[in-house]
Amino acid sequence: MKIKRFWKIITYTLLIVYGLVTLYPFLWAVMASFKPYSEIIGGGLSLLPKNPTIENFSYIFTRDPLFPRWILNSFIIAISGTILNIIFNSMAGYALARLSFPGRKQLFLLILAVIMVPAQILLIPNYLIMKSIGILDTYNALILPGAINFGYIFMMRQFFVNFPKEVEEAAQMDGLSRTQTFFRIVFPMAQASIATQGVFVFLGLWNEFMKPLLYITSPEKYTLTLGLQSFQTQNATQWNYIMAASVVSIIPILILYIVLNKYFMKGVRIGGDK
Repeated sequence: MKIKRFWKIITYTLLIVYGLVTLYPFLWAVMASFKPYSEIIGGGLSLLPKNPTIENFSYIFTRDPLFPRWILNSFIIAISGTILNIIFNSMAGYALARLSFPGRKQLFLLILAVIMVPAQILLIPNYLIMKSIGILDTYNALILPGAINFGYIFMMRQFFVNFPKEVEEAAQMDGLSRTQTFFRIVFPMAQASIATQGVFVFLGLWNEFMKPLLYITSPEKYTLTLGLQSFQTQNATQWNYIMAASVVSIIPILILYIVLNKYFMKGVRIGGDK
């Protein structure tokens, strides 16, 4: 028993140390965003700024006219893409779990096969398709190709397979159609899985860099990730401004996670149980 307790203490100690080592660069970046440039280049590993200032944030919002636009672009793309994914992935998952139609099994196997295809392989075909239909350098170029995700279709299908049929039968006995049952009964009760899906989809769209780099050419249509690269190029040595811009880019993700944390953790537990 003592040996087991000893190794447990060692394990937790190593995990805590590793966590602190991993967290330190993030904390340094956040604190550096409140430091003047002279303090950052002065060296040292001190986290807390000696002369805290918000001038860095003021600069990126007032001196660079495109920075607020990049934030707005990212919000439009991430929110639109997340809403479309939640609706389409959930409906497709429900159809595969509950509806009987010819080719359902083959379609499900095809979805499993497509999940194994690396996303990078599809970048050039998507580019050629979007060029042929004329939607390059638009929001649609980033929203439409990612409006569904086969991985989350599979996840929602697994959730609905285990959803109690009695609830749906009771709704149908009350006169609800299949569509009404889905949107009024089943969909609201799947909030844990939907929240989990929403967090990951929003995170993926918000942090996407390669697709905007390939599909967007106009600076005013850049997403925040692509804009940050341009901003860093313009301010190559101004680490105080770069750190401030980076901190702004992670704030929406932190807020989303805090708001949906209880649903997210519940959804992870449900996925683990299944």
